[in-house]
Amino acid sequence: MPIRRDDRDRYVEVELRRGEEPLWLRCGSCGELVFRRKLQENSYICPRCGAYFFLTAEERIAALVDEGSFEDLTLPLESDDPLSFSDRKPYADRLKEARGSTGLSDAVVVGRGRIEGRKVILAVMDFRFIGGSMGIVAGEQLAFAMERAVEERVPFLFVVASGGARVQEGVLSLLQMAKTVAARERLAEAGVPYIAVLTYPSTGGVMASLASLADVTLAEQGALIGFAGPRVIQQTTGEKPPPGFQRARYALEHGLVDGVVPREGLRQELARLLRVLEGVPSG
Repeated sequence: MPIRRDDRDRYVEVELRRGEEPLWLRCGSCGELVFRRKLQENSYICPRCGAYFFLTAEERIAALVDEGSFEDLTLPLESDDPLSFSDRKPYADRLKEARGSTGLSDAVVVGRGRIEGRKVILAVMDFRFIGGSMGIVAGEQLAFAMERAVEERVPFLFVVASGGARVQEGVLSLLQMAKTVAARERLAEAGVPYIAVLTYPSTGGVMASLASLADVTLAEQGALIGFAGPRVIQQTTGEKPPPGFQRARYALEHGLVDGVVPREGLRQELARLLRVLEGVPSG
């Protein structure tokens, strides 16, 4: 699913199911057919037009942490459809499909790793799992990750890729906003640094809670950042948002993030921040 690096709202989904490993992928922005290995080596950026492809949680982790250093700490939890919710299809069926296509139990992967030798506890969202939405399980995974960071006195890194709270879990999903904010407060009380990386998209209840409370907030170039999306705002107000509205550069210019980083430079920037934050209390 490429995203143009010039911040235009253009991206195309590349439908790949679990276990599919095609040798070639077509860029949905310029149509270029790219050898998969070359795309991986280029941080999943189209070599012709510079479009960003969406990364899975696994790909994001591999791009950020030192090779061989990641230890998966994700709790063995699954949502049990507490409200027996159904819209166009039952929520239970959506969960089954998401688990089957991604190989994940929910939208957040938690683990321990190193970035240029420095330890981190990280939580990475996977947008493929029901839009990276935060429900009961995702909220529990995030709270657990922050608790581990406090216990181990290790910086917490949160990579956001979410459409917001999971509507199929109703108010139980909204409660995860409070739970994760409370866990973040414990990070601050313990003096443990918290870094957030906002990718495309970082919206809704996740952005309105934990994602906006980091000590340092970075945005990947071209990321969509906000509460309601621009189309919803236009439909509600009847006014067209300005060019670049809610994109990473706009967020930086209006003080919502501390920096905008191209994907290929993100690992190095995180390593630099970790060096700077050593010994600096959170909050």
